[in-house]
Amino acid sequence: MRAKKILFFLLVILVLSSFGLFGCSAQVNSNEISSVSAAAVSAASESPTISTVVTQVRPSVVSINVEITTYDYFNQPVKEEGAGSGWIIKSDGYIVTNNHVVADSDNVTVTLSDGRIYQAETVSTDSLTDLAVIKINATGLTVLPVGDSSALLVGDGVVAIGNALGQGISATAGIVSVTDVSLDASPGQTLLGLIQTDAAINPGNSGGPLVNMAGEVIGINSIKIAQVGIEGMGYAISIDEALPVINTLIEKGQISRPWMGIGVSEVNEFVASLYSLAVNEGVLITNIVTGSPAEKSGLKEGDVITMMNDKNIVSTRDLAAELYTSKIGEKISVTYWRSNVKQTTELTLTEMPSAQ
Repeated sequence: MRAKKILFFLLVILVLSSFGLFGCSAQVNSNEISSVSAAAVSAASESPTISTVVTQVRPSVVSINVEITTYDYFNQPVKEEGAGSGWIIKSDGYIVTNNHVVADSDNVTVTLSDGRIYQAETVSTDSLTDLAVIKINATGLTVLPVGDSSALLVGDGVVAIGNALGQGISATAGIVSVTDVSLDASPGQTLLGLIQTDAAINPGNSGGPLVNMAGEVIGINSIKIAQVGIEGMGYAISIDEALPVINTLIEKGQISRPWMGIGVSEVNEFVASLYSLAVNEGVLITNIVTGSPAEKSGLKEGDVITMMNDKNIVSTRDLAAELYTSKIGEKISVTYWRSNVKQTTELTLTEMPSAQ
């Protein structure tokens, strides 16, 4: 009997110990789950949402309305209205937008996010880069921080904010599709270092900021270079390309650039075949301004420029980049092909006329 009691007692201890162990194990697992959940919540709270970015950026984005005088068929003046966007770069009233938003306007008004309306005191523009700076009589404005567009990677999240369709400030979101794009925005105007995004950029968005998920400006949206009929493909002028121009417009009110006086298009195998060119790389001169340095040097329409100052020119971007780094009054050498003959000439760059 005593042996049976001892055996029963040992069995009870074993069962209780087992329950205790299972209880301890359950407590450990619960702690681990709680720890993982807390880490997940912390990580989620550290990742900014689109709404957070918009809330952060919106006070620095403005709506721009313009009045332009045009003339009808009977040469009578007609007032037309336009809309665009901009963003505050300095607290004392300096606002960045696109040149095509405000160029040739008679009246420019700026509406801040809090509803205050100002008339533009000055409008400084640069048609070549499609950038402009507006000055209003205001202080203490909320400045939008500037980011680093060279750090962008394909797939990075971006938000486009602006006065889309002239209906007030709205936002669209997407990703960076391609970086460092070059496009011909108009004859003789090649925009460099563009950011391609699938964020919707509509009429009225021009001049507004494209921001990263830290709420920093990494581009200036431009509907001017949107591809008609193609969805999910918008462009912004990268802030790295734009900032030197913006700073000069703020400091001096205008941009002075060296000028050759030519219109160009890029040569490829198709163009070379179409015009029976001797080379399939370079820049084809499509027109020459009368009295320009190019005309005085002997260059003609149909010539293909392949080298400038001993640097190969294989694209319109190469030509634009070489001009950007040159100075007014500088003498440069130009190597070109005319028919099947390779030739070299020299010309002296002059200041780009304001009408160009």
